[in-house]
Amino acid sequence: MSKPITLFTGQWADLTLDDVAKKASTWGFDGLELACWGDHFEVDKALENDSYVKSRWDILNKYNLKCFAISTHLVGQCVADDPIDERHKRILSPRLWGDGDPEGVRQRCAEEMKNTAIAAKKFGVSIVNGFTGSSVWKNLYFFPPTNQDDINKGYADFAARWKPIMDVFAKNGVKFALEVHPTEIAYDLVTARRALDAIGNHPAFGFNFDPSHFIHQFIDPVEFVNDFGEHIFHVHVKDSHVQLTGRNSILSSHLDFGDSRRGWDFISPGRGDVKWDQIVRALNRVGYKGPLSIEWEDSGMDREWGAPEALQMIRKQDFTPSNVAFDAAFAAKK
Repeated sequence: MSKPITLFTGQWADLTLDDVAKKASTWGFDGLELACWGDHFEVDKALENDSYVKSRWDILNKYNLKCFAISTHLVGQCVADDPIDERHKRILSPRLWGDGDPEGVRQRCAEEMKNTAIAAKKFGVSIVNGFTGSSVWKNLYFFPPTNQDDINKGYADFAARWKPIMDVFAKNGVKFALEVHPTEIAYDLVTARRALDAIGNHPAFGFNFDPSHFIHQFIDPVEFVNDFGEHIFHVHVKDSHVQLTGRNSILSSHLDFGDSRRGWDFISPGRGDVKWDQIVRALNRVGYKGPLSIEWEDSGMDREWGAPEALQMIRKQDFTPSNVAFDAAFAAKK
């Protein structure tokens, strides 16, 4: 049986949930992955009033849509980030930003993450996707010289901040899926393993697998699935394209997404460098049965053209694994 295909609403948060749900239903999506920003899923309202949770399901049911996960990338980023600055102020609500004191921001966002687990349980989903932030990402390039003691302190800081949050997730029967991603505590295979080790392989902590974030690192996304299949709680369908010309680099020169001078860019699923057949085979091999959630990002294409095209692409790619060996019939008795 093929996997449900959902649309992540994070890039559609300028629209009301009703508007996004109507579009997704018309296009043929099976459900939505609700972002915890815009009016799509607001954690504080979910905890304050049962009618708010019902209102979200009323909209989903109205359009015959399911929901398997909510996502809180913006708040999660601020739990362990260093520095905390004006960029974070732009993505947080005033109640979480407060007076902007960095440690105060981190602590408020940590409490919000705990509340998100409780709200997810109340809403009836068992997966929360998001970011963790990182105090060591700023040390990616080791100059001034950085040593492993400095990096180890960063992973210890991550664990100290996130383990209490994961305990609340576990208590509520909810899992947190970190989207392995540059700027996070885990951004490749080595750092994913390091993050798992740091947090003691906490059962509530795993990964949201998004192959697009490995492409411009020249990592085969299938290798991530092979190594971390049991820790993959959720999957994003997103694509990227390397466009090195000899004049640019994967560092992309501080240019905005969509600028043709970048060394790589996100692109509509099916039009980039991700080999979806291999991804689907790998996910089938490790037994992943959860949703495939399209996170649509392409600055050069209208999203209302791209999202339904991406849906049709992944529907064609997501085949059911075989339950027989094709050559077994050769030995069949007459």
